[in-house]
Amino acid sequence: MFVNLPTRRKAGWRWATPLLAALMVAAFIWIALLPDDAAWRATLLRWGTLSGSVTEWRAALRDERLLTLLSALFIHAGPVHLVGNLLFLLIFGLPSERAMGPWRYLLLFLAGGALANLAAALLMGTPARAIIGASGGVSAVIGAYLALFPGARLGVVVPLGLWLEFIKVPAALLIGLWATLQLVFTFVGPSFGAVAWWAHLAGFVVGLLYALALKPMLARRSRGT
Repeated sequence: MFVNLPTRRKAGWRWATPLLAALMVAAFIWIALLPDDAAWRATLLRWGTLSGSVTEWRAALRDERLLTLLSALFIHAGPVHLVGNLLFLLIFGLPSERAMGPWRYLLLFLAGGALANLAAALLMGTPARAIIGASGGVSAVIGAYLALFPGARLGVVVPLGLWLEFIKVPAALLIGLWATLQLVFTFVGPSFGAVAWWAHLAGFVVGLLYALALKPMLARRSRGT
């Protein structure tokens, strides 16, 4: 008697997250090598997403300005900005890519980031401000991670007096706190600096809904049905 035993699907190489990280680093090096501050500002205005009214963006659907919704994701204002986004991308992106596959993951990052930049461009109170950075796409990845791994736990280093204690905390709790802060700073954040908080919040919502829509299909694929 022969029994057909299901074999575990071998996980493919996760190339999309490293590719996105490499493009961000390459863009940062390119901008850092620009000759002067004037060229730096011109590059940000050329490739960043400019905030504006609904009427202005309706007209932008007919020109190349629409492409800046994507190009802005790979431009960062400084090393701290870049490293912060890379860190969150690696922590939440690698497991999310493994779960949904590289192409769906790329669609998540690019479409989620573009929609996040568009939301920030429309909802920011100040016109003609350059919106740059991968935060919108990374926020979409964080939202997808929460939907895909609601019971996951993340390691956190907590200072206890003179000692540092490594503990595991529910990812839903940490992401929930992070999302709450994004909501709060969406309204009070402009007082503390030029951060496109709307992009964070919009990207998170897009990523959460995208992964929730994919979960039934991913579950069927993992069962081999």
